[in-house]
Amino acid sequence: MTSAKLPAISGQQLIKLLKRDGWQDGRQAKHGKTMTKRFGDRTRVTVIPTKGSSLPEGTLKAILGNKQTGIGKDGLVELIKKYG
Repeated sequence: MTSAKLPAISGQQLIKLLKRDGWQDGRQAKHGKTMTKRFGDRTRVTVIPTKGSSLPEGTLKAILGNKQTGIGKDGLVELIKKYG
């Protein structure tokens, strides 16, 4: 069972975790880095802000949600445990 609060993580740290999990770099925009990953016949796309400070909770929830990465809070915690 995990705590109700999301861990504090910066955009740069999240990008590194996603790369280790098989996500591919996309283009760099002013507001962030595009990341993509294939899941069967579907490709998921997300944009991660590249700022060094912790991501706001709402932004992190949106990135982890079903419309973007689909990882969820528990998936993020597992990635942190697995890759540091």
